[in-house]
Amino acid sequence: MFSKELRAGDVDAFMERLKCFFESIPYDLNDQTERHYHVVFYLVFRLPGQYIDSEVKSARGRSDSVVTTPDYLYVFDFRLNGTAEEAMAQIDDKGYLIPYSANTGTGQKVCKLAVEFDKAKRNIGRWLVDVH
Repeated sequence: MFSKELRAGDVDAFMERLKCFFESIPYDLNDQTERHYHVVFYLVFRLPGQYIDSEVKSARGRSDSVVTTPDYLYVFDFRLNGTAEEAMAQIDDKGYLIPYSANTGTGQKVCKLAVEFDKAKRNIGRWLVDVH
């Protein structure tokens, strides 16, 4: 279901479903690090066979995750101790979309997704999406 929503470009439905999933994880299994959220996010995609790449390095830094579907390419940056706006700014400042800008012939839309985790709630707080 998770990958179906992203394949359709329905980011908000995907993120709401992911919030429900994080809500089901017992509090004592969450070590309250960004790595915890990153690993869970990775597993959500890998277990059903969806392509995801983590810690994707480029000339100026690394994005937290890149997920590809036939119609969309999603570049994620996560923040545990920061805001979705800071995560979006990092995607821009570090040029995480630049390696994919030459893919114009594929027809894929490239999306920036900035995700802010709420440490107190042990869940996703807010997210911002920008589709190119």
